[in-house]
Amino acid sequence: MPSLDICFSPELLPLYNLQGKVAVVVDVLRATSSIVTALAAGVTHVVPFSELDECRAQAALGYLTAAERDGRQAEGVDLGNSPFGYLDGQVAVAGRAVALTTTNGTRALHLSAAADEIVVGAFLNLGAVADHLRRLNQDVVVVCAGWKGLFCLEDTLFGGALAARLQADFDTTSSDATLAALDLWAAAEPDLAGYLLRSAHVRRLNSLEAHQDMAFCIRQDEYDLVPVFKNGQITDEHGFQRITDEHGF
Repeated sequence: MPSLDICFSPELLPLYNLQGKVAVVVDVLRATSSIVTALAAGVTHVVPFSELDECRAQAALGYLTAAERDGRQAEGVDLGNSPFGYLDGQVAVAGRAVALTTTNGTRALHLSAAADEIVVGAFLNLGAVADHLRRLNQDVVVVCAGWKGLFCLEDTLFGGALAARLQADFDTTSSDATLAALDLWAAAEPDLAGYLLRSAHVRRLNSLEAHQDMAFCIRQDEYDLVPVFKNGQITDEHGFQRITDEHGF
């Protein structure tokens, strides 16, 4: 039976051997949620960058540029880091490629390069990711993007939610990190939004008046889509079917 482990921060990745494993990179608020939404909205592929100047430079190559630092949209780019940027129609995104850089999520993607496969996970595609991992039947490490190297609650809760869905097929008992995430998920699941109101990043987003982002990003199974990061690009290689037509916003 394959195992599922959770890395609470990219700073801890040197302690993990990703070779032969699948890395599920998660930045619930908001990079991976935005990537999933972008692909669902018709973006052809997303190229993650670590540096802001590198991202901006892709505009000359025809890319839409999306960038965030400390939760705010960076200057000189088309989009920030909100999933609503791909849904509100203010920027035409269908058929376009996006260059993206964020404070935490894009860094976590690059730091997971040693894995056999890098999957982009979010609550929005939780079920699709779980199904994909069952098919692969390989050891999994959930890489939480965290906040500037620190532990964050929402990414760990995603790890717990994923572990809960995979308990019948994966060993989720050998790692204390996974056991802790499962316990946190059991406490949070009855009222995930209420639970996360106490978290540092939700308070950060609320101070930026991005209240709707949190409510949308914790919706489960909105998209049947599995973004995979390889050869420098994030694409949905497994087909996409929208599960729900109405977002309720």
